[in-house]
Amino acid sequence: MEEVRATGLACGLRLTDIVANMLNNEELTEVVRREQQMLDPAIRASGARVLELLHPDFVEYGASGQIWDRTSIIAALSAEPGVSREGTNFSPVALADNVVLLTYRIMGKSGSLRSSVWIKDLGSDWRIRFHQGTSSTTNE
Repeated sequence: MEEVRATGLACGLRLTDIVANMLNNEELTEVVRREQQMLDPAIRASGARVLELLHPDFVEYGASGQIWDRTSIIAALSAEPGVSREGTNFSPVALADNVVLLTYRIMGKSGSLRSSVWIKDLGSDWRIRFHQGTSSTTNE
């Protein structure tokens, strides 16, 4: 890694630029598409589909302060999928060739700031490893 870092800096590139080039736009778009699926009540009600989207070691720190694991969030979403939520300002950033940090905002009366870490393990699709929601009173 030191060699890459030194080479990148010598060429005037930042390490974040090198990492960003590891993933193509199709991969980043796919992560955003999968996150948007998690906002869809029809998907949220489908325990099988949510199971596919969540990493086995999934953890969520909810805007309410509750901590969820994969089993508990699937049960909660299946029981009460809620209403469709409008996500905006999706911003995916490649942290490594198989890791993406996705941040965005949920609009509306009970708006929030959201962040998810997506991982693509060998032989699997993109799955959420970590998610955090932070309550927000503004829609900026």
